[in-house]
Amino acid sequence: MNALSLARRCWQAARPLSLRLAAAAVSSALLVNACGGGGPAMSVNPQSGTAMVTLTDMPGDFLSYMVNVVSLKLTRSDGTTVETVPKTTTVDFAQLVNLSEVLSAQQVPAGNYTGVALTLDYGSATIVIDNGAGGLTVPAANIVNGATNKALVSPNNQMTVTLLLPSDSPFVVATGAISHLALDFNLSASNTVAPSTIASTTMASALMVTVNPVLVASLAPDVTRPVRVRGPLVSVTNTSSQSSYTVTVFPFFTDADDGMGQVVVYTTTTTAFTLNGTAYTGTAGLTALAALPTGTMTLALGTFDATSKTFTAAQVFAGTSVPGAGLDSVEGTVVARSGDVLTVRHAFFEPEEGGGVTGGEVDSATGSTMSNVMGSTMSGSMGTSSMGTSDFGFFGEVTVTVASTTMVTEDGQSGTFGPQDISVGQHLQAFGKASTDMSGNRSLDASSGSVRLMVTRAWGQFTSAASGVVTINLQALDGLPAAAFNFAGTGTMGNDATASAYTVSVPAALPLPTLSAGFPIAFDGFVTAFGAAPPDFASEALVDFSTANARLHLEWMAPGPTAPFVSPLSATNLMMTQAMVQSASQHAVFIGPVMEDPGSVSAGLSFVPNSSASHMIFAIGHRSSWEFQVYTTFSDFVTALGGDLNGTTQLLRVEAAGPYDMSSGVQSVSFMAVELSD
Repeated sequence: MNALSLARRCWQAARPLSLRLAAAAVSSALLVNACGGGGPAMSVNPQSGTAMVTLTDMPGDFLSYMVNVVSLKLTRSDGTTVETVPKTTTVDFAQLVNLSEVLSAQQVPAGNYTGVALTLDYGSATIVIDNGAGGLTVPAANIVNGATNKALVSPNNQMTVTLLLPSDSPFVVATGAISHLALDFNLSASNTVAPSTIASTTMASALMVTVNPVLVASLAPDVTRPVRVRGPLVSVTNTSSQSSYTVTVFPFFTDADDGMGQVVVYTTTTTAFTLNGTAYTGTAGLTALAALPTGTMTLALGTFDATSKTFTAAQVFAGTSVPGAGLDSVEGTVVARSGDVLTVRHAFFEPEEGGGVTGGEVDSATGSTMSNVMGSTMSGSMGTSSMGTSDFGFFGEVTVTVASTTMVTEDGQSGTFGPQDISVGQHLQAFGKASTDMSGNRSLDASSGSVRLMVTRAWGQFTSAASGVVTINLQALDGLPAAAFNFAGTGTMGNDATASAYTVSVPAALPLPTLSAGFPIAFDGFVTAFGAAPPDFASEALVDFSTANARLHLEWMAPGPTAPFVSPLSATNLMMTQAMVQSASQHAVFIGPVMEDPGSVSAGLSFVPNSSASHMIFAIGHRSSWEFQVYTTFSDFVTALGGDLNGTTQLLRVEAAGPYDMSSGVQSVSFMAVELSD
């Protein structure tokens, strides 16, 4: 897999525009890999394996969902429990769109593991909801435990979710072998936001988030998700037989060694390196990495191969090209440009010191963010940030200044790039020195820093196609509605981009399906250089809506229905009448930013297994105990569901993912989870 194809999967996905969070489907996943041996950096007890834990998330209307992961325990069949997260770690699930993060590479005793327990601490949680403007932060007192209806504040600030694996499919950690366990912590199924419709005029004090955690798992990880490995450099191996480097795992915002273990990162001749703002490829990049000091922060995006038992990077970043490693950084979407000043919205800020967290944990006593400094091992520091460590996290809008001296790279692309390549609509990561003026306006000076241009997604409705250029009625760029952008200056004289006639160049190797006017379409790629449009966008990939995953959400207010599905239940098809779908207080299907109402289909709603999916996950959750059972086949799931729906147990929620046929109401599911009242 090359750097572009991997980066393409890391796009910051479009968020539902018509219906806000309460009806959106958002999920995240943990992937646990257990291995023995693994490479020169891993010293494995003969009776142990190495458990690699990763977290991921899918698109949604949370701009930030920052909580502390207090514990992730595995329970062996003999009752032995093993902690895989030795120290509390802060996770922002909303920043992990279509990405898995290596949380730990811990050694655990060999054996069959049948249970997982995840404990989250909301005592210092930061939850920001998209309101179509700068975002709204939910007050701490308005984040509520769904089981107790009490605020998730001290001393009731923690929640533990327990997952029971199928008795015939335990998580096996074998000496000298690799096992996989993919855990999904579904944000949408785990959170209900009121009011259901949130606008720019909504007050933060009016928001209420009710948390009913949902956790599911599979022994077959989703190989379509790239994995991110972050941590300081330990060593580099650059020989004729092996090209790799070893890091100590520092997940998310961690800036100290919390005993998370080490990982070997393999590279190839096509691996793209960005080191201190300079781009390299293959051996040249690994050679340049070897010249950096031990302890230099690194970040790799790649894939884990269960057959070869190796992690191989498509992209590697190091030094000041890693957020929180010597320079302040901002990641977000350019919504306007005036000269050399960029306006970046939905900006995630990380200070130069390393994430604004102590050992990866937000200070729950004060709610502030603090950090240990690892700067002695980082090169290229531009001095102390004026924003301060307490400013770590999400901001609605930040201005970024670039200059001819700003180093610019583009994910998956070779060649020379400069500040003029940065235009309106582009997703980017900028590195420099941050400051705040007397009015509280935040800015980042990247004149002596760097900018990384990242794969961006354009959503719209098809208008026409001619000579390799598609014209669309733009609905969203990088998840922001078209109205959020000021396209002034994007084109040659008199040719600035316009949302109603947004043009996309499509390479000849990318065939277009036959489309009618108004049909939804999406492209992944890069915005055309500032002042150079039309075309306005250069496409590298096309989203095929016939196979695109639809995200379905159904929710009933208690009491829910006790017989929600057509009887008798079928091992190959779960059916729900139109009236039953309409009885749900929330019923919606999203394909990208397009919302459909499943309650409008007279045939009702049918769930069938997606036979073309690489892996499938099904789960039944029980609200009274926060316990979940996982199934790897649709038939086993239906059998168990039929036993649980005993005439008194109520259905409260359904979350599903897979292609949806809007005419027949059939969804081919690769993921489905139901939440029951018992």
